[in-house]
Amino acid sequence: SFPLEAVENSGVMATNPDYKAEKEKCAAFLRSFQSPAGDGFKYLNMLQEIADRQRETLDIDLSDLEEHCSSDAALSAFTQDVCSNSRRYISLFAESADELMPERSYGVVEEDSFDVLTRQREQANPNADDVNGDAPRELPRILKRRFRVFFKPGGKAKTRTIRSVKAADIGHLVTFKGICTRVGDVKPLIEVACFTCDSCEYEVYQEVLGETFNPIGKCPSSYCNSRRGGASGTALFLETRASKFIKYQEVKVQEMSEDVPVGHIPRSLTVQVKGDLTRSLGPGDVVNITGIFLPKPFTGFKAMHAGLVANTYVEAMAVTQCKTRYSDFVVSAEDMRRLKQHRRDPDIYGRLAQSIAPEIFGHADIKKALLLLLCGGTTRALPDGIKIRGDIHVCLMGDPGVAKSQLLKHIVTVAPRGVYTTGRGSSGVGLTASVQRDTVTGEMILEGGALVLADNGICCIDEFDKMDESDRTAIHEVMEQQTVSVAKAGIIAVLNARTSVLASANPVGSRYNPAMSVIDNIQLPPTLLSRFDLIYLVLDKPNPETDRRLARHLVSLHFRRPPARATGALDATTLTDYISYARKTYTPVLNDEAAEMLVEGYVDMRRLGGGRRTITATPRQLESLVRLAESLARMRLSHHAEARDAAEALRLMRVAMQQAAWDPKTGQIDMDKILTGHSASDRRHRAAVAEGIAEILAESGAGRARLSELVSRLKERNSAFDMSVQDARDAAMLLVEQDRATIKGDMVAAV
Repeated sequence: SFPLEAVENSGVMATNPDYKAEKEKCAAFLRSFQSPAGDGFKYLNMLQEIADRQRETLDIDLSDLEEHCSSDAALSAFTQDVCSNSRRYISLFAESADELMPERSYGVVEEDSFDVLTRQREQANPNADDVNGDAPRELPRILKRRFRVFFKPGGKAKTRTIRSVKAADIGHLVTFKGICTRVGDVKPLIEVACFTCDSCEYEVYQEVLGETFNPIGKCPSSYCNSRRGGASGTALFLETRASKFIKYQEVKVQEMSEDVPVGHIPRSLTVQVKGDLTRSLGPGDVVNITGIFLPKPFTGFKAMHAGLVANTYVEAMAVTQCKTRYSDFVVSAEDMRRLKQHRRDPDIYGRLAQSIAPEIFGHADIKKALLLLLCGGTTRALPDGIKIRGDIHVCLMGDPGVAKSQLLKHIVTVAPRGVYTTGRGSSGVGLTASVQRDTVTGEMILEGGALVLADNGICCIDEFDKMDESDRTAIHEVMEQQTVSVAKAGIIAVLNARTSVLASANPVGSRYNPAMSVIDNIQLPPTLLSRFDLIYLVLDKPNPETDRRLARHLVSLHFRRPPARATGALDATTLTDYISYARKTYTPVLNDEAAEMLVEGYVDMRRLGGGRRTITATPRQLESLVRLAESLARMRLSHHAEARDAAEALRLMRVAMQQAAWDPKTGQIDMDKILTGHSASDRRHRAAVAEGIAEILAESGAGRARLSELVSRLKERNSAFDMSVQDARDAAMLLVEQDRATIKGDMVAAV
């Protein structure tokens, strides 16, 4: 087939290599290599496991191959030959393994269709002719083979970028790093096709080497040929039970954002995953993939337009996760000893918070909030099917130049699963899910967006305020229900988006105005802001003492020797391991003392608005307090949230509320400002203006007046009424809602 010829011609070996001698080298390696750990013959033991049906892959480690070749000068180029002509050497190693395959070491295992087929063929007399005069057909080796050969990269293998994989690497074994953007379904791929003749029951086996093949059309048996007088035989039909299929999956891998040159767009590669490697990749995974870089010629109508141009793909040999998911995190004995040592630290909370972006000066409470966002609370499913989310959402608002984006970038690197995107560069479809056409089958399939890719992780959205309103509405469902509902192109699906959202936003006019409320400064809908557990204002306030320390810190970063890390701060890898272990192992619950403290704290918050008809806390804040307390317990590696966790959760909530829900007109905390966009003082002022308008309309003989006239007369009555025409319109609308007036243009008339 075309790919195999291209592979053979692209190697650095001799023009006419002696593959028989190369096969002997493969067999000698499998037969003689001993494990450095003293476990005997490594690959003979592996073949025994394959014979005993305990294993389905023969994993050949290239570092073992290098060690084997280093002792013999005649084998000095063998490893390089394997890496430069990998497709051919896979077949050579497989044939050598077939010849070295031992007998089963124990009793009979459960038979499948291939066992029955093989036994029937072996029981037939090999010397006797068929009833039709044809000799018995020998089963192809690949049909009887119950394993696949994979090359694993050695310890010295260099990881490349997708952009550096070029045409000169065709046929070679390459290792590159990327992020999975689309993962297809697992489908059966035919490896050996079995055809049966209906007339004479003759069986023909055809090995499929590429993605397409020309099936045998007519029966080649002597019976069918003689019956037709020497003409071609009768038609053959595919026998699926006797054919061999393997698991096949297609994955699209895109290069990392840090590897993309300035002014370029990210490149992507198609990766074909077969056998046991299927389902080892998920959307959003950052992986190192080792595989064979191969050409894929166009077929059919496309070949006429493509000419000599061919697509390329990678046949995967090994997949290594760069960021372990929380559920897949495995703790070694050394890591467990280190984590328990950190657990005994009395100030582990402060140390972990300092470990988040230690190069960024200050922001102690914000770093603590980000640490709790990484740890997360406990997600609960109630008996009636209702789910209470455990993920914590945090919003950072404030002036430019206070390191908001740097904090977001650092969280993405620390989180085992994180996606970074910006508001202006993200569409509603890009955040949730889009409908694409599958390149293999042509069917319409769903492709997850940033929020779906960040499932069981963190989605960082920068420039949150610059998103279009239509795109921003896609986040509402994700932040509370943690799902993405899609009904497009005949596809109705609900995708999981169990993600924590970390957003940053700039105020209107680039600088935060303390005389205005948060809603007025950050023009985001109240329904979206109320879904954030913590809202922090990151303001750039002039202070000589703080400014001097910040300036010294920034200047010191540009010295030849940067300043030492914060005292006791952990490195990013240790912090990731600690958080992964905490999330996987601990599901904390509140004890009685913590629960009572949270109840009392919530009631105290509500009491702040007593007598002023002002809402200072809502049930959403109580749920946020529970999540924060559970996250603090998980951070301490504890199964129970205690009173100290509840106290710290209340403190963080009060700090956030004093910043975000502060009403500049009254100087009080008013959650209505976040929940509805209007504080209680705003509503009282609006009602007073509406009553003044009603009195003016009643006093006038015509019972009507223009808005500009109403504004001037209201100011004459009360100089405290500092308002615009729009404020008067809003107040008049209150009268319209009460059926006491009507508005036409700028004319207000009493009813």
